[in-house]
Amino acid sequence: MRFNRREFMQCALAAGVSMGAGSMLGACAGVRRLDLPQQPEALRANPALDESRREILYHAALAPSGHNSQPWRVRIESTDEWIVEADPERRLQAVDPDNRELMLSLGAFAENLSLAAGAVGYDAKIQVVAKEYFDRDVIRVSLRTDHPNPYPLGRITRRMTARPGYRSDEIRAADIEALRAAADGRLFYFPKSSPHADRIRDGVVECSRIQSLRDAAQRELVSWLRLSDRDALEHRDGLTAEGMDIQGFKGWIVRHFIEPENFMKTTFRQKGIDQTARLAAQGGGWLVITSSGRTVADLIEAGRLFERMALLTRERGIGLHPTTQILEEKHGIDLFASHHGSRVIPQFVIRVGYLDKYPEPVSLRRPVEWFAPYQQFTHMS
Repeated sequence: MRFNRREFMQCALAAGVSMGAGSMLGACAGVRRLDLPQQPEALRANPALDESRREILYHAALAPSGHNSQPWRVRIESTDEWIVEADPERRLQAVDPDNRELMLSLGAFAENLSLAAGAVGYDAKIQVVAKEYFDRDVIRVSLRTDHPNPYPLGRITRRMTARPGYRSDEIRAADIEALRAAADGRLFYFPKSSPHADRIRDGVVECSRIQSLRDAAQRELVSWLRLSDRDALEHRDGLTAEGMDIQGFKGWIVRHFIEPENFMKTTFRQKGIDQTARLAAQGGGWLVITSSGRTVADLIEAGRLFERMALLTRERGIGLHPTTQILEEKHGIDLFASHHGSRVIPQFVIRVGYLDKYPEPVSLRRPVEWFAPYQQFTHMS
């Protein structure tokens, strides 16, 4: 990627400032979500999607997903009948071979969709149609006109995974109760001072080490890196430098000089392990969200409950960092089974802590027409 001496000097100056004051010049910033239009002019508009329906799908797609893979596709059967599909091209086969996390992400997508539909004057009926984890068609969405529900859509647009900067004070009881109620009672909090929290922290670090040294998992991570601005603009998914909290001068260096393949090197892997250990030591403890069973419908519901809970955290100054490796690696799965047996089915393990300053979301999203393209259908309702 091209750069010039003036850009280098601007960013070098920004790096000096950032080390002392935590700020940086705009010249060093990478591509962020708010920098991009929702609908690139080059795209063909889908005639089945008016402004309100596009708004619903735009907000649905702000759901979280592993590696920001955005594993959803929407088939428009009619203006008010949609099928949410699992996109096989966006599977994480190395770390999510059973599609468990993919289904959780589609659950979060469905929750955002339902909330956004209510806010713009529709009732969205969400019906899980998949029976197996690898079914293509997962959710049927039926819209009908309804009175608008004044849900603040800013909760969806500003939700994000915050990683550094967690305070060490434990989460207040009133906040835990609010989050537990949003998760329908399936949320459990382990304060930092508890033995359970110590075991989870150690398990997260060890599973990160195991996964980082597993070539298939690390190569899959590398395939979702969008380090250069060009790659970020082309794909609008995956992990950018900004999304990984590599900012300021360091972020500029990564975007201009580092290739994704470098992350296969031992030194880069060790830096990732060390970073996980530093972050795992921060915060006020851990949240675990469970499911009542292991069916597709159970996973979709767990994803919805997670998103419903996560949407409340910014206004309470609480950061959330899902740590997926502990439920992806056998060591972590065995750790939970050894303490809780088969009666507890964990679906999310989340580091939690108060933030003095909540950052703004930077992870990219594909435009609606990329995952809900124009299709001819035989009737329109």
